[in-house]
Amino acid sequence: MNKRRGSWDFYLILATVAVLFIISLICIYGMFYFKLAQIHQLDPAAKLAYMNRMNMVIAPFLVGLVLLLGICVPKRLLPAVWLNRFALLLAGGGIAIALGWGVKAALIAVLSASCLLQFVVLFLAAMGSEALHFEKSGYWLRLGSSLIHLGIILFVLDLFFHRRTALHLFLFWLTTGATVLGMIFSFYSPTVSAFMKKMRKIP
Repeated sequence: MNKRRGSWDFYLILATVAVLFIISLICIYGMFYFKLAQIHQLDPAAKLAYMNRMNMVIAPFLVGLVLLLGICVPKRLLPAVWLNRFALLLAGGGIAIALGWGVKAALIAVLSASCLLQFVVLFLAAMGSEALHFEKSGYWLRLGSSLIHLGIILFVLDLFFHRRTALHLFLFWLTTGATVLGMIFSFYSPTVSAFMKKMRKIP
């Protein structure tokens, strides 16, 4: 069981990194092409066509990233044997929503569900629950990992609400706070642990 879970974690991490890398390459290419081809000097119709073309290129990878994030979260809560079933259920639900309300609604629904689950994981990690499945042990390391995952999900979710200024700013700062704290707790967990122990001793 542990070996299977380890392989699940490895392949999920590998797939997520690969998708993020491809998205980064597409964004870098789009940015330089926009500058070198002087797209900004073209007429509005040409600029819109360029944006639509780039959106079509990057869309499958964004969908893949959303699905991967949707699977990465419940693997902390569910046994490995249930992950395949959950992945199929998630994909099926996403397709059903996409057919009824559009792809954007489906992506937001999957991300929202992932976000809620990640808040549950974060709460359980903060409470020190042993029911969660992590590759490494340590309270602050687990809490940091949970915060980083939450930050990534919120970051992707924020992309859909960038035109709603108030919500965008709220999600942006929530993303920033979760990610920064998560990195501190993950990379400096021994230091954080020692600091918190010292703080408890202060009367």
